[in-house]
Amino acid sequence: MRMPMRVLSMQRVRMCVLQICVLLTAMLAASAGVVAAEGDPVAERMLQAQTASGGWPKHLAGEAIDYTRPFNAVEHTVLAQVDRPDDATIDNNATTREILHLARAWRDSGEQRYRDSALRGVDYLLGAQYPNGGWPQFYPDRSGYRSQVTFNDDAMTRVVGLLQDIAEGKGDVAALAPLRGEAARAAVDRAIALILDLQVRIDGVPTVWAAQYDETTLAPATARSYELPSLSSAESVDIVRLLMRQPDPSPAIVDAVERACDWFAAHALRNAAIERIGASGGRPRDVRLVERAGATLWARFYDLERQAPLLVDRGGEVVGALPEMSRERRTGYAWYGTWPERLLEKELPAWRRGLATSRASSGHR
Repeated sequence: MRMPMRVLSMQRVRMCVLQICVLLTAMLAASAGVVAAEGDPVAERMLQAQTASGGWPKHLAGEAIDYTRPFNAVEHTVLAQVDRPDDATIDNNATTREILHLARAWRDSGEQRYRDSALRGVDYLLGAQYPNGGWPQFYPDRSGYRSQVTFNDDAMTRVVGLLQDIAEGKGDVAALAPLRGEAARAAVDRAIALILDLQVRIDGVPTVWAAQYDETTLAPATARSYELPSLSSAESVDIVRLLMRQPDPSPAIVDAVERACDWFAAHALRNAAIERIGASGGRPRDVRLVERAGATLWARFYDLERQAPLLVDRGGEVVGALPEMSRERRTGYAWYGTWPERLLEKELPAWRRGLATSRASSGHR
């Protein structure tokens, strides 16, 4: 007896659906097997990029290192070089970023290679610290300004914060505390003592911090030609935040925070804003400083004499205003910003309240 065509068609459809489901299940299983075999792809690439000293570079084959994609042939060639330069650094989040990711990957997967790599990174940071408590921007290559004690782009501040997380058993690196917590605590203590010493005093009055210091004299120093010795508002904000997170802060820490915040308040540029012209996600076509009622800005740098905004073109030429600067430098650097705004408006009052509560409960006067 012949079956109706509609029934045959429905059976064929069911069979096709079943075959597709089987195929998809097999593909998903194969994919899961590959992921399981490879582990965390980002972590695996970090293992490849780690240098002999235990740190990580910020560039690979001349470009900013990108762990979100497989390394290309040129990058693999660089990594495979027997005499590959050790360009490990703490600049641009390098090394701290990798330690954090590898610690998370170890926590999530239990893969010992990730733990061992993260520990090598922590040991790199501990070994790179100067006896005075500071960190160079690069290590072991300390040529040129790479040797300076570097707060620029929050390099050293980020390192101290990571080590304090390890010492306190907090966040993604909490599991490293039993392994490196004691050494991390000692490194943090040295760093905080140095930070207090480095707060720039002008006519005996504490101000804020420079972006980089000579590692021997500890005087504010020049890095790139347009980064002259100066007070740095941007970097000083995260230094203050680091001081504010210290448990049971000493009178010296409290004074450093209060003096720095007084300086921020006194050197704000009122009713001023930055206008970016033609900005569409990348570098703007131009930048200008404009009047805007109610807006507040700070210059990135202030000179060490008048404590006035400091603008510097390539070649180290000091200029009086943005229009006098080359367009390349005017649009390629953050000369003004609102960095201290949230600190002054939200974080400082909350810190003061917490400090008062803590001292009241412990009987401090």
